[in-house]
Amino acid sequence: MTKQEFQELTQQGVLLLDGALGSYLRSVGMPVGVCTEVWAQEHPQVLQNLQRAYAEAGSRILYAPTFSANRISLSAHGLQDRLAELNAKGVALSREVAEACSALSRPVYVAGDMTTTGKMLEPRGELTYQELYETYREQIRALADAGADLLVAETLLNAEEALVALDAAQSVCDLPVMCTLTLEADGSALYGGNAVDMVESLQDMGAAAVGLNCSVGPDQLEAVVASMKAVAKVPVIAKPNAGMPTMDENGTAHYSMTPEQFAAAMKRLVACGAQIVGGCCGTTPEYIRRLAEILSI
Repeated sequence: MTKQEFQELTQQGVLLLDGALGSYLRSVGMPVGVCTEVWAQEHPQVLQNLQRAYAEAGSRILYAPTFSANRISLSAHGLQDRLAELNAKGVALSREVAEACSALSRPVYVAGDMTTTGKMLEPRGELTYQELYETYREQIRALADAGADLLVAETLLNAEEALVALDAAQSVCDLPVMCTLTLEADGSALYGGNAVDMVESLQDMGAAAVGLNCSVGPDQLEAVVASMKAVAKVPVIAKPNAGMPTMDENGTAHYSMTPEQFAAAMKRLVACGAQIVGGCCGTTPEYIRRLAEILSI
């Protein structure tokens, strides 16, 4: 997918993303502490059934199961030498679903997914710009070589991480890049910066779309989305959680919003300016289906 093709896709109306992957996999048996990418690929039917359900519910973009498949995160599991393999197979599994669903209805695309390494950039941490740049560059090359239609850098902790990811992407390929940060209800990022500054800096750097994901529910984000839309020259993304979670005695998160409540709140975010929408932790295909229905997608 070219950047022009992505722009044309977003001009057709509200673009629907998928919902949660990690929280769903945990709900169906993935143990805590394992590498999500490996577990998903060892259970391909579970992964592909979920992604097929998202596509059938209305999702036009599926996030490949490559979220933490970067060298730094994989090294925590001793899997850094499998980086190219894990990214390639993750994209391939999602590609099978996208192609099958595209043949039955509208085109469905695969986003090569990446996120924070979990290590902070200097001066907050010890990770240098060059180290993070090379980390993202390596994963992006693997995702591009695997045939991802576009890239998404999500659940980032500050705009600096996203800027490094964009810089790395532009050195490797011409794929469009969506960037979403984890923001608080007041629009602040967890480790510095705010929603408005983030949108302005990332779109100037070449992001194809900019917004937020994870953190809180859509019912707390209307003012944040409106503030981003006020300065945005690219589409605004909203992919929040299904409300705020509570933890049970087994450490399992339970999210507060029903699919109907989530969809109604998301409709208000669209009215505030969100043009690319989906769900993060706690959402399932039913949430995406309800969202598609209420938006008449």
